[in-house]
Amino acid sequence: MCGIAGILTGSKASSDDLAAGVLAMTEVLLHRGPDAGDHWLDEESGLALGHRRLSIIDLSETGAQPMTSGSGRYVIVYNGEVYNFAELRETLTQTGQSFRGTSDTEVILAGFDAWGIEATLKKLIGMFAFAVWDRTERVLVLSRDRLGIKPLYWTDTGKAILFASELKALRAHPTFRVEINHGALAGFLRQGYIAQPKTIYRGVQKLPPGKMLILRPKQEPKLESYWTLADVVEEGLDKPFEGDAEEAEEKLDELLRDAVGRRMVADVPLGAFLSGGIDSSLVTALMQAQSKTPVKTFSIGFEESGYDEAQYAKQVAAHLGTDHTELYVSAEEALNVVPQLPEIYDEPFADASQIPTYLISKLTRESVTVALSGDGGDELFGGYTRYLAAARFGRLLFGQPGGLRNVEARVLRALPAASWDALARAIPARQRPRQFGDKMLKLADALDGTPETFYRNVTGHWDDPSTMVIGAAQTPIPYDADEAQALVPDAVEQMQYLDMMSYLPDDILTKVDRASMAVSLEVRVPLLDHRVVGFAWTLPKTLKIRRGRSKWILRQLLDRYVPSHLVERPKSGFSVPIDSWLRGPLKDWAEALLDENRLKSEGFFKPEPIRRKWQQHLSGKRNWQAELWDVLMFQAWLERWK
Repeated sequence: MCGIAGILTGSKASSDDLAAGVLAMTEVLLHRGPDAGDHWLDEESGLALGHRRLSIIDLSETGAQPMTSGSGRYVIVYNGEVYNFAELRETLTQTGQSFRGTSDTEVILAGFDAWGIEATLKKLIGMFAFAVWDRTERVLVLSRDRLGIKPLYWTDTGKAILFASELKALRAHPTFRVEINHGALAGFLRQGYIAQPKTIYRGVQKLPPGKMLILRPKQEPKLESYWTLADVVEEGLDKPFEGDAEEAEEKLDELLRDAVGRRMVADVPLGAFLSGGIDSSLVTALMQAQSKTPVKTFSIGFEESGYDEAQYAKQVAAHLGTDHTELYVSAEEALNVVPQLPEIYDEPFADASQIPTYLISKLTRESVTVALSGDGGDELFGGYTRYLAAARFGRLLFGQPGGLRNVEARVLRALPAASWDALARAIPARQRPRQFGDKMLKLADALDGTPETFYRNVTGHWDDPSTMVIGAAQTPIPYDADEAQALVPDAVEQMQYLDMMSYLPDDILTKVDRASMAVSLEVRVPLLDHRVVGFAWTLPKTLKIRRGRSKWILRQLLDRYVPSHLVERPKSGFSVPIDSWLRGPLKDWAEALLDENRLKSEGFFKPEPIRRKWQQHLSGKRNWQAELWDVLMFQAWLERWK
């Protein structure tokens, strides 16, 4: 894993200016690539390519970047891993290509020489973001992997096109213009993240997954797709898997074994995140099944009741025989991460699981350089509570008159979240959903809505953020609901599609990339192998959600390796008690950031709705942790980067 950055002015520029600019950009990416760094210049075109290296495959100088292809035509800076590079290398060798080293970077370049850029992209199995300069055509191509695992940002400042792995690298260039995008800020308050292609800065974009951005000097940028999720979904629905459940399970086992095995190749120590849940347990089991030595696994636990999953991870690790490391984190240690968040996530980001994700990454990096995780299983195989709710209660929610649903919503809202939590104590602890009260109030929101608004209601934070962000137009949702409905008629599968289009790349994968790269740890996600994604979309919903159980086929497969009683419990996610922290140890910090006079003077928010929710939260009448964390993460980010 690495950090990349670059500059294209499109006209002759001095080598000193280019070098100074790109070195300033790569210097702030040192955490992404602490092992080495270099740059490459083309003064005639005003081009600079910069790279910071975290050595994983081919640790020698033959794997160093920027790297030039054997023909001399292409020069690349690349962040990521290609897991089928050995097979591609063998194929290219048979066509006459020769290689100096053993890196996947060199194989990618040889593919460009032999097949061209787009054709090579379609052959790659992996995660990546790269910039490649075609010296013959004088064109710069930026590209990002199919699912958006690796990040890439770009902007046209008017004097140069800049690109980088993180926004802080763009800011380091002297031509970068800092102007906050109020529309993106409003969108952030709706989702808790900024959906691509927008960023917090006006005129700066995230390159969407599966895209190529073609940049020719003095011409308009051109965005092209080499892969789309819509095509995969359409093909999967048109050509569904024709076997029975046992055959589907066998096929999935074969695919996942291969996906996991490919991601175990590294020239540095390797391990796995293990929470004891379905996804991480399955990934770990498949790793151990293919390893001659105990796999190194890592988990963290919290002292707070209801937030400790380390006990479950320990049981799974003992069953599989892994070399397990666990760390129990105090509230104070977790809270010490909060001041670092604006630096790690260099645009506002409000998924509170960012805190434990950083802590598990830090623990893991003390022993290994590469870790596998189970991210992606929920989106692909129907793991989220909202999918179960839509599958189980769809007719109840929307098969009755609207007036009756409104009455039911009022009944649910008659009790505060804390009272619902108290009632939930009658449910055995192992079966009790976390944050039960919040879920009941979310259900009330759903009852007030329609099938079309259900997804927005259950995933959204602030209802109408454009009314509280000064200067923001009406906040668009980060997806095309009509397009999704036309593509995927089933309500549950619509939500899976929408989550994969936005929530997965812009929240989940962003969180993991920034948290892990902050400590120079490479995280690989085998469940998001694009071949697994394609197969998952051929499966009927009944193999994902069955008899009220989510991820049914993953559970069946995991039963081969881990007894079900070790992993069967309500989904809890990887979270921390932000709600109580805001009433306790974080109260003074939050109060300073939410001060009414401060909000007015900064000029981004209307203070009244924020202060109202803050007072309701402090009193315990409502749990507004998601909405307040959104505002606090922007305020903390603004304090660091203004």
